[in-house]
Amino acid sequence: MARFILSLLELGVSATVHLLFGLYVFSTAVAADISQAAAASGCLLLRRPAAPGLVNVAAAGEEEERRGAAPVVLDGSPPPIVLVHGIFGFGKGRLGGLSYFAGAEKKDDRVLVPDLGSLTSIHDRARELFYYLKGGQVDYGEEHSKVFGHTRFGRTYDTGHYPVWDEQNPVHFVGHSAGVQVVRVLHQMLADKAFPGHDTSEDWVLSLTSLSGALNGTTRTYYDGMLAEDGRSMKSICLLQLCRIGVIVYDWLDIPWLKNYYNFGFDHFEMSWRKVGLSGLIDLLLGHTGPFASGDWILPDLTIQGSLKLNSTLRTFPNTFYFSYATKRTRKLFGITVPSSVLGIHPMLFLRVLQMCMWRHPQNAPLPYKGYRDEDWEDNDGALNTISMTHPRIPTEHPNRLVVDDSDCHPLQPGIWYYKIIEADHILFIVNRERAGVQFDLLYDGIFQRCRKHAFRRSPPTVPNESSQSQ
Repeated sequence: MARFILSLLELGVSATVHLLFGLYVFSTAVAADISQAAAASGCLLLRRPAAPGLVNVAAAGEEEERRGAAPVVLDGSPPPIVLVHGIFGFGKGRLGGLSYFAGAEKKDDRVLVPDLGSLTSIHDRARELFYYLKGGQVDYGEEHSKVFGHTRFGRTYDTGHYPVWDEQNPVHFVGHSAGVQVVRVLHQMLADKAFPGHDTSEDWVLSLTSLSGALNGTTRTYYDGMLAEDGRSMKSICLLQLCRIGVIVYDWLDIPWLKNYYNFGFDHFEMSWRKVGLSGLIDLLLGHTGPFASGDWILPDLTIQGSLKLNSTLRTFPNTFYFSYATKRTRKLFGITVPSSVLGIHPMLFLRVLQMCMWRHPQNAPLPYKGYRDEDWEDNDGALNTISMTHPRIPTEHPNRLVVDDSDCHPLQPGIWYYKIIEADHILFIVNRERAGVQFDLLYDGIFQRCRKHAFRRSPPTVPNESSQSQ
């Protein structure tokens, strides 16, 4: 009984902290829009009378995106740098003028920041990312759509943001958190020629930089509510259940101005009251239909088991450059792993840093992979385990090299995961630039400089069949 009460207390604290942070981000975006609109026109221009406080800066940007009239359509070279957000993230056109990457995109004039589903599965986001760049109507795949119960086609990009994308005009990807796995799945789809009407190959990707990347899953998913026994089911009472209910109600209400401002990305599941009515809402809440019933959402992909399943199909390609920044906010104290500081960890993450230090896989559950040890997964950044962020390592370890000094990896060799471990929590380098201070500029300047000066092909791409060896 005492344990149950303690669990409810922890759930209440976690839910409150996450809700407050979400409201903070949302209100910051609204305040910034109001300020920009006031400065530009001297008055507030409301999109609709029914939505007081929200100006049409965000709505106009979103309408441009929906029409395919993207603010930036790149052509030719140098290769663009594409910043891919993580879970609960957003791209250009969402949350008004707020930047997920805290303005890092302004460091180069050929940077794209796509807006993908914030809670949709890795597969669905990878498909969206392809059409965002190349153009056309998002095709989630006939078989996948049937299996998971959603419409096959999504939004249409009349003009892609980089329509010339091919082997001769490749791109650099920089992914944060789950965004890295999105890029890796897309990369494999390119190699497998999985997009009808497009002759793709793995050489469409010049480099991939992982920033706190979810390469091998995270034990945090189990604290949030995923069952460690299978990595796909949810506990009946947990933070993710509250999230599930909130998302379902949000999408069912389908308030246009609100979804223009922020969208979880489940439009292809058609959960709006206009489509399913009240009975449909009941089915969704009871878990009979929708993405949470079918498992086609991002959390199952972020468990260790889900990541192992993804990784078993993903390769490291010999013509692509890889670099990874693994973050940690823990240290050893008398042989015990503990949070490295109090003030240096975001309030939303401190409890999870502490919990993840103490994670022990249930004794009655099968180990997620051969050779698993709890102690390997203790170091973390509040969202991901440090061991998960260095390079793909389960079910097989990909070629990798630890970097202590950047000069150690020059010249860069393709096909190797260079990785560096840095002191930071999971959100130090996104949303709020001031938190990271000078570290922010050092990190992103290093990433952009590597893309521009050190990651390039000295010879023509090799034949795809010869270059796509399994690692």
